[in-house]
Amino acid sequence: MSTPLWSPSAERVAATQMDAFRHLVNQRHGLALADYAALHQWSIDDSAAFWPLLAEFFAVDFSRLPQQVLGNPDALPGAEWFAGAELNFAAHLLRRRDDHPALVAISENGEREQLSYAELAARVAGLQRHLLALGVAPGDRVAALMPNTWQTVVGMLAAASIGAIWSSCSPDFGTQGVVDRFGQIKPRVLIACSGYRYAGKTLDMSSKLREILPQLAGLQQLILVPYGGVPVEITDFESVLPSVTWGRACAPGGEPVFAALPFNHPLYILYSSGTTGVPKCIVHGAGGTLLQHLKEHGLHTDLRNDDVLFYFTTCGWMMWNWLVSGLALGATLVLYDGSPFEPSAERLIDLIDAENISIFGTSAKYLAALEKAGVEPIRTHQLSHLKAVLSTGSPLAHEGFDYVYRCFKNDLCLSSISGGTDIVSCFALGNPTLPVWRGELQSKGLGMAVEVWDDEGQRVSDGKGELVCTRPFPSMPLGFWQDEDGSRYRAAYFERFPGVWAHGDYAEETAHGGMLIHGRSDAVLNPGGVRIGTAEIYRQVEKVEAVLESLAIGQQWQADVRVVLFVRLRDGVSLDEALATEIRHVIRSNATPRHVPAKIIAVGDIPRTRSGKIVELAVRNVVHGQPVKNTDALANPEALELFRDLPALAD
Repeated sequence: MSTPLWSPSAERVAATQMDAFRHLVNQRHGLALADYAALHQWSIDDSAAFWPLLAEFFAVDFSRLPQQVLGNPDALPGAEWFAGAELNFAAHLLRRRDDHPALVAISENGEREQLSYAELAARVAGLQRHLLALGVAPGDRVAALMPNTWQTVVGMLAAASIGAIWSSCSPDFGTQGVVDRFGQIKPRVLIACSGYRYAGKTLDMSSKLREILPQLAGLQQLILVPYGGVPVEITDFESVLPSVTWGRACAPGGEPVFAALPFNHPLYILYSSGTTGVPKCIVHGAGGTLLQHLKEHGLHTDLRNDDVLFYFTTCGWMMWNWLVSGLALGATLVLYDGSPFEPSAERLIDLIDAENISIFGTSAKYLAALEKAGVEPIRTHQLSHLKAVLSTGSPLAHEGFDYVYRCFKNDLCLSSISGGTDIVSCFALGNPTLPVWRGELQSKGLGMAVEVWDDEGQRVSDGKGELVCTRPFPSMPLGFWQDEDGSRYRAAYFERFPGVWAHGDYAEETAHGGMLIHGRSDAVLNPGGVRIGTAEIYRQVEKVEAVLESLAIGQQWQADVRVVLFVRLRDGVSLDEALATEIRHVIRSNATPRHVPAKIIAVGDIPRTRSGKIVELAVRNVVHGQPVKNTDALANPEALELFRDLPALAD
């Protein structure tokens, strides 16, 4: 495509915080950076100047100033950011204290609760008093098995205000999945819901909690939150563990106090979602997370204190942590808990109008499902405040871009973003000062030295390869929990290219300074020695009306690899020769003959992680008779059985 799908007007660019920051850089450093490309290059060439100026721009309140911005700058890992500095993460998210809405929590059945910034701070103060009375101290873990509601946000802020480390899972995790995660980190306090709703069903958490609690060594107290229409019965658990209701633990009132903590004090423990073993416990620091999220919200998303930010996420996905940081900009957050298609496919679109959402975040899978369902918000909704749509979880197909501009609104910034749990942020993301090109992530993040390398470790300027980051950045993990010598951490990110970050994305730089993500590099297909990203195939298959979703793997076959495509079809559609021929024709015509699958097989379901990512590696293991570990990372692990011992793959 020779023209962009959307370009910001000169007036819109001039009004962005990104442009204001560029002017500040020029003024402060006597530079003449003319555009984003120049600003980005400066931000990685002089990162020791970029990050403190970013902190100044967003008025980061250091209770103790840093003695040095960047120590050991050539070490990756090993660089030290803001040595000697102290701050508190929660204090920055609670700087606003007026009656402006901070949180709007909406459940699947339509129940709506709203907290102002003043009310949020009072709730945090109440829970903080309770945690301090229990003796919770900096470095202790506070965990949550909670839906995406305001109590979860209060829990995180209260923990962070003290310096406790926060970790959360969504209540739909299986018992083993919860134990695999929280059992490693040994939380002192667990906040859990009595129940939750999903797809019109009420689910009671009592039996699951009774199984989980005895397996969490060191747990001191359960705080039980009434939710989902399930009554709280403390007596069910008191014989196992001292328990209190949320109402007793969180009596609102007073002002929270904020512990001054080192810049790299642990803030979050997040978990890898892979299916190759027990989840890795990834520890993230407070200061790096704060700076990175201020940058991504304030500059790359242009979030302001009069915006309403929404992201469809659960508390088991890093996008929840990302969403909550919108409080640091003084914005209103809309929290939704439940199915995005209950009672109809327009459920979340209704929220855009009802809550005046200006920035709407979701997944590529959701947008594809909306299109397949024939939803056209431009015809049915006002969308009057909507200025940006964000998409992540998997690559957004070119046709997904077309759909948003055709069926949502033609004057908005569509930002496909990519990073992950590993960095609790993004390597490439949106940019309100740049055009949107079909299929592309608009820009690399400021301060992120992102490149694409081939197998020999050489930069690829025109073609596909491994996404790498060649210089340190503040939101790199502090490490893995209980990885004292750092060996597992180094093996996860720095083994492929020593001294360079690589976490397994197969990517491509574009002529516009943006990026294309072609899927996971460990799921890349290799028929006849030609590397093919799975997203390249999915992009074409999505054009076939009869196919709802698909998954491709490489099957070992006759001393080579052959491409196998699994498709989930619309109700009432069967995979006959005509449909198989259509699928092959679409792939061959729009990609290459190498992309055409040797086998196409219809299946009833496609396995996914709880954050919506399809799991090619797990399916590949099943097809080859190899074990799949950590199936609790999957939202629908039973779907794996659909791929076992298939006769069609025996010839």
